Amino acid sequence: MATQNPLIPQGVLNRVLTAVVIPSNTALNITAPYMAKGFAKLEFEGDWTGQVGTGTGIVNSPEPYIFARVTVNLLRTQALSASWVAQGAQSTVIGQVNVHSDTSTFPVASMLDTSIFSLDPGAFDGTDPVVRLVLRGSYPINAALWTA
Repeated sequence: MATQNPLIPQGVLNRVLTAVVIPSNTALNITAPYMAKGFAKLEFEGDWTGQVGTGTGIVNSPEPYIFARVTVNLLRTQALSASWVAQGAQSTVIGQVNVHSDTSTFPVASMLDTSIFSLDPGAFDGTDPVVRLVLRGSYPINAALWTA
């Protein structure tokens, strides 16, 4: 009896899809041509559900949000990196930030109440063009909490 290969298509990564979009200030949008090879990294911080110990088990306490941060490797050779420095000098509060990954199958991560967490211009030694920008905000989770 012949069997079919059980493998499913593994998909494709496309680094040029990576983008960090700021709806309230599109001049700060970061797309692939403005990033170094490290592009961007999205991280979620903290527990998605708190668990309180009881005498015989646990009580779950889902969080309504967690912290999220996106680290972007901007190119110092592009004027956009200077625009981010100027933005930080004016106001570090950014608002909503939408992070697009390197594949169309992964959902856009919308960070709220986002601010410039850190900005490292890097070494001015002619060998590394990276300005490391870290944006941090909240990421809503457990939407079902609001309908219970």
